[in-house]
Amino acid sequence: MDYVSALVPPIVMAAFFIGVVRVIVKTQGGAAKAKEDAAVDAALARAEGARQVSGPGQA
Repeated sequence: MDYVSALVPPIVMAAFFIGVVRVIVKTQGGAAKAKEDAAVDAALARAEGARQVSGPGQA
C-alpha cells in the first residue's frame, strides 16, 4: 500500500500541471489577442520613446 501513497502526489501534480497547460493554451489568441498585442506594442513604443529622449550618453 506504500506504493499507492508514493504515487498519489506525483499523479495529482501531473493532473494539475496538465490542467494549467490546457488553460494557457485555450486562452492564447481569441478576441482579446489583438487588444493584448496593442497594449504590448504601446508599452514598447513608450519605452523606446523614453530611451530616445534620455539620449545615448545619458542614463
